[in-house]
Amino acid sequence: MKKDSFEYNLNIVDEIIEKLESGDLPLEEAIKEYEKAMKLLKKSTDLLEKAKGKIIKVSNTENEILFEEV
Repeated sequence: MKKDSFEYNLNIVDEIIEKLESGDLPLEEAIKEYEKAMKLLKKSTDLLEKAKGKIIKVSNTENEILFEEV
């Protein structure tokens, strides 16, 4: 899995959630992990927005293929 990909980020967030839910982390470390997860979620949201902007609609009209960015 490519580092900094959407999937990679979500896997790391899942791992952080597991750590936080375990209750074994000291408060300071839990806060750092929470901040890290929030940054990764922001990156993931940005990646989704970029992907959304690249969605291409292909239509076949009179033997022409038209590409429209949605």
